[in-house]
Amino acid sequence: MGRVRRLFVQGICLLLLAACSLPRGAALQSEILNEAAVETPSFQVVRVTRESVADLASWPVTGWSGGYNWFAAQRGADSALIQPGDKLELAVWESQENSLLAGAGSKMTALPTMTVSPEGTVFVPYVGEVLVRGLTQSAARNRIQKELKDISASAQVQLSVLAGRNNSVDLVGGVGTPGRYPLDGRNESLMGVIAQAGGIAPDLRNPLVRLHRGGQGFEVLATDLLETPGQNVRLRGGDQITVVEDMRSFNVLGAAGRQERIHFETEHMTAMDALSAMGGLNAGRANPRGILILRDYEASDLRPGDSGPDMRQVVFTIDLTGADGLFAARKFRINPGDTLLATESPVNGARTILGLLGTVIGLSSTANDV
Repeated sequence: MGRVRRLFVQGICLLLLAACSLPRGAALQSEILNEAAVETPSFQVVRVTRESVADLASWPVTGWSGGYNWFAAQRGADSALIQPGDKLELAVWESQENSLLAGAGSKMTALPTMTVSPEGTVFVPYVGEVLVRGLTQSAARNRIQKELKDISASAQVQLSVLAGRNNSVDLVGGVGTPGRYPLDGRNESLMGVIAQAGGIAPDLRNPLVRLHRGGQGFEVLATDLLETPGQNVRLRGGDQITVVEDMRSFNVLGAAGRQERIHFETEHMTAMDALSAMGGLNAGRANPRGILILRDYEASDLRPGDSGPDMRQVVFTIDLTGADGLFAARKFRINPGDTLLATESPVNGARTILGLLGTVIGLSSTANDV
């Protein structure tokens, strides 16, 4: 018996020394949050609950603007409006003899292709400058024909319009065939023009459609564009469109199914969405009471004493062992650049020590039997 006691005591001493540096896959919750209790902590700790999650939603957004700026679809007229830079092809038909425009024996005169000037006019022989900017093709034909009545009462006009820069859109990238595409009418939709360009490149992960118009930028996820008809806006001449990958992401560490950078799958992701995307918690290691979200704020975001962060570095904690924390996790939004840490369960370390203890003293029971 004396020998067994000595072995037992020696084993305990060895294990106590080993426990000080026992390797783990993640930090313990207490190791991270202990600093919050010191006199001058270097970061703020905020508990996420059903009661607090609404207030936390009003805190400054980090990592991006907080939402994509888009606009609703509107229907326009079926014909494009003539703009400066468009090219007009004009043919004049006359039934009378001795025409000023047509040559001898000819009833039709094809005028050289004309480019609409910056002032919105084209020059027609014997008539002068005719304003066509802002007119449909049909209205421009009627106006030119009316102007020609003074020199030829029987004149009839044929007119075709080739869209210039102000009646075309540029697809810059992220599609099958980038290039400049003319707008045949004022009801050309974004998805229609993307389809003309060969569709969205299949190798893009979670594609984001960007549209630049009149010095403003607009963005929408391609999935939303496909699923919501109201997002499929009509285009205007001069629009520039490009399709890129949505680069927003957050990091996952600790006792999780995956430990890596995870990109956003939707416009907004909650803590519960993030837990699902990372493969859930490691059932044998994770501490469901210690789900931490680490976030950095700018100095301009601080609102001491108000509804906002007191410090630039904040650790949000979620306890998933109760309904309160589970419902809160479904509402609390993850921001791009956040780090989600699944802390290690302290029980896991105890199991390891007890298992080693059983091995040292020759006991068959392990921590899993406790």
